[in-house]
Amino acid sequence: MNATIYPGKLRGAVQAPPSKSAAHRALVAAALADGPTSLRLGRLNQDIEATMRCLSALGASFDGDGERWQVMPASRVPARAELDCGESGSTLRFLLPVACALGARARFTGRGRLPERPNRALTEALRAHGATIDSDLLPMAAEGPLTAGRFALPGDVSSQYVTGLLFALPLLDGDSAIALTTRLESAAYVDMTLRALAAFGVIAEATESGWRVLGGQRYRTPGRLDVEGDWSAAAFWLAANRIGSDVRVEGLSEDTAQGDRAVLSLLGRPRIDASNVPDLVPALAAAAATLPQVTTVTGAARLRLKESDRLSATAGFINALGGRAEATADGLIVEGGRPIRGGRVDGAGDHRIVMAAAVLATAADGPVTIAGAEAVAKSYPDFFRDFIRLGGRADVEQPWQ
Repeated sequence: MNATIYPGKLRGAVQAPPSKSAAHRALVAAALADGPTSLRLGRLNQDIEATMRCLSALGASFDGDGERWQVMPASRVPARAELDCGESGSTLRFLLPVACALGARARFTGRGRLPERPNRALTEALRAHGATIDSDLLPMAAEGPLTAGRFALPGDVSSQYVTGLLFALPLLDGDSAIALTTRLESAAYVDMTLRALAAFGVIAEATESGWRVLGGQRYRTPGRLDVEGDWSAAAFWLAANRIGSDVRVEGLSEDTAQGDRAVLSLLGRPRIDASNVPDLVPALAAAAATLPQVTTVTGAARLRLKESDRLSATAGFINALGGRAEATADGLIVEGGRPIRGGRVDGAGDHRIVMAAAVLATAADGPVTIAGAEAVAKSYPDFFRDFIRLGGRADVEQPWQ
């Protein structure tokens, strides 16, 4: 669908949607727990639906009304399981080790760019501990059992590999260790995982090179859990404020492990190391395009393997609207302060590109049409509804289906 944004500032209060990253983790832990858990998830997005769909394939069940969901853990793992991960990298990389640890014979599929995204470091680590996996890319068939021991992983490819092992290793009979062979990037996402584990009574002990995980642990339900607000989603409204809007984002926790809380200190900086906050780059770049300075973003090479080549796509929407941005090997150079004009933007099938372009469009001198705006459903299906509630002028085709 197309969304046409008309110039104008946003004003008012908006409730941050529940954190997608925290919701993935809470769902996995709840599905492995010793009893039912009531989770407040808010409106589901496509990635969370993918995780729920795959956990259902592993034997869990869900009952909810759209705001709060009752998670019934798997009492028996099916002999064969078909796991459709959609476009969710978190779903795939969290549940691949879990399925192997449960001894499932699982087939993983996906769509969009997910079949192109790398998994080799994770699949090799699992194979070294007894798992049978027929491919490093989707579609792939995987089968346990998984044996305990020392799992060596790079820390600079995807923190999702670490999270998947942290969920799986407590289920094994013996003790295990995760040893990082390179510096860990996006460390805050691992911190979120450790918090989720702790909420369900599972402990992973930090070591000099990674973590030690005792086997034979039980996931114990806390009974009820509310997923905190999403700083990644809030970043777009905060970027709009840097451009000239006046939006108050409610429902965010100051005591959070979410690394994207750093948006508060990164907006407006001329030099940004995004190695620990890659998801912020489109929002930060949108704001940077309006500032009278050159902004250099580094440490974001992994963005080339997201739902789009997110570095090229970010430079693309800024340049399409009269700004000047260049994608580099591991980041962006944004020459800000140029007049932002109306025009047409390719959303690149990427939710974060669509939202960042919509924010930049508020400062344009004419209407901006964003093609492929339906991509927001991946993480923030109510984005355009909230945009309009904040006084934004937008024509959106079938915005909330």
